[in-house]
Amino acid sequence: MKKWKIVVIVMAFSAMLVALACKRNFLVQNSTFQGTAGGTFNKAADVVSLVNGIYDTYQNSDLLKKCIWYRANFGTHDFFNWGGDVFWNNYQIPATFGGITTFWNQSFIGIARANSAFAIITSAEQRAVIDGALANRLRGEAFFLRGLTYYYLAASFGGVPLELDTSTKVNLGLRPRSTRDSVFHQVVTDMALAEGLLVSKTALAGTDLGRATKGAAYAYEGAARMWLKDYAGALTAFNNPELTNNYHLLPSFADVNEYDHQNNDESLFEIQFEKKDGDPQDWNGSWNPPGGEIAWIDDFSWPQELTGQGYDYGNPALWNSYQPGDKRKLLTICGPGDTLASPGIVKALGGLKGYYQVQQGFTANNPIYKGDDGKILNTVGTLTRPWYGDDKARTGYYCAKKWRDPNLTGGNTNSKGASNLFGDQNQILMRYAEVLLSRAECKIRTGDNPGAMADLALVRNRAWGGPAPAIMKDSANFDGTPGQPITDPLQMVLSEYRHELSGEYSVFYDLCRAGSDVAIAFIKAANGTVDGSYNPVPNPAPGPTHDNQQHGLYNTSLTQNGALLPIPQSARALNPNLTQNPGY
Repeated sequence: MKKWKIVVIVMAFSAMLVALACKRNFLVQNSTFQGTAGGTFNKAADVVSLVNGIYDTYQNSDLLKKCIWYRANFGTHDFFNWGGDVFWNNYQIPATFGGITTFWNQSFIGIARANSAFAIITSAEQRAVIDGALANRLRGEAFFLRGLTYYYLAASFGGVPLELDTSTKVNLGLRPRSTRDSVFHQVVTDMALAEGLLVSKTALAGTDLGRATKGAAYAYEGAARMWLKDYAGALTAFNNPELTNNYHLLPSFADVNEYDHQNNDESLFEIQFEKKDGDPQDWNGSWNPPGGEIAWIDDFSWPQELTGQGYDYGNPALWNSYQPGDKRKLLTICGPGDTLASPGIVKALGGLKGYYQVQQGFTANNPIYKGDDGKILNTVGTLTRPWYGDDKARTGYYCAKKWRDPNLTGGNTNSKGASNLFGDQNQILMRYAEVLLSRAECKIRTGDNPGAMADLALVRNRAWGGPAPAIMKDSANFDGTPGQPITDPLQMVLSEYRHELSGEYSVFYDLCRAGSDVAIAFIKAANGTVDGSYNPVPNPAPGPTHDNQQHGLYNTSLTQNGALLPIPQSARALNPNLTQNPGY
């Protein structure tokens, strides 16, 4: 690739906008190929479409799943990869991995789009194409999305180049990396600007549901301040009424990630997807970016026996760790003998037995689809026949957070012969429960342990559907030995990050935010990781998968170097000023 393509990425912003339609149609775009501020953006809809293009940065399965979700969940060892990306399981991610190249490129395209939008918004306002209120809201969205993108870049790679020029000057893309702290300071600045410009959730029109709000900006400002160890400043952000008055925990944890509860009262910011009428949900549908309205993100996590994929799977240590009575367990991870807990799937299909693949297999007398009682299987494998996949290289445990859309079939078909592999489930990046847990950590860091315990109680009581046990502890350790009471306040918060947010987009980032040494120690204690161990090991805990065989369970220790992703080799080839992270 020649260096002129960097200029294209930065300068040809308008050329990269394509038509798309997302949840509630608020992200509709029009083509503005080779548009200019005065010649193209002569209608309010055109200017809105311009900013919608920044949101499109995240409508990308590779960026969301293969980068942010992988990092958030494989980094903790709560989930693992099966297939071509198993290097995530032992922290051996190569700088040539296509996923991180997509992460880097897509992120800087989004940043370029945001930077390019400001001058066009100002021009449109001066020409009375849009009024001041809309101009401010659109500026706020651009600041928010730029800050959001820098947040995940810094959390994943450490320091990255800060591209902040909003002029039309040619940018050769040769800036060196700024420090990680400098990037998070910029996130704080962008979010603070966004807070003053965005609308409140209470003022957001129904047709704009899914756009950034003031509350979302305060949440990410607080999160960025925590990376900077500014816990007092983070508390101020988390305590802003835009958060505390306008967002609430849903009464039932089961509803948080349900397909029919998208954009709910707990969600602060989620990436919008929508299946268009008549759009097939197979490889012929509108899944391919840019503008991918449907995604393969969810059912790629389902068992290979059901979908033909099974590209990620869970750690039995996470399943074992949930305290008795915690309703989050089977709504996060399920395994041998477990029925599906998703209310939507139970209502639509009656559970696993409603899937056509299971029905056909049972009719064909295939033992994979029979319960231990001889009836049609309605559990995720059985206690005597766990679902390890054809090659026995998965643990038999799977992510229930990503098993909520009753319309999906995976790579197999439904009774009508349709393969619904791609879905339109939104992807929640930030929700109020995470804000409460982050606020609890800040209170601990600033000496308010009683306040922290109150915040933890809000989250835990919801998890139990009533008062949670006074003593917090894991039900069992990674090796099956009984868990011991957790009395250290910070460890209590870290445990709740894991049990509330696993299977989403946050846990590894939140652990590393507390300190890479803290993350290393926590992951070692939770999973019994071993320094220098890089291959699968048998499950040491008693139970249905304790057979002294290797089934894709890894116990590699996280290291300081492993707490950062490598800078993509392709980015360094284009920009000789980019230094590599240690260990890569």
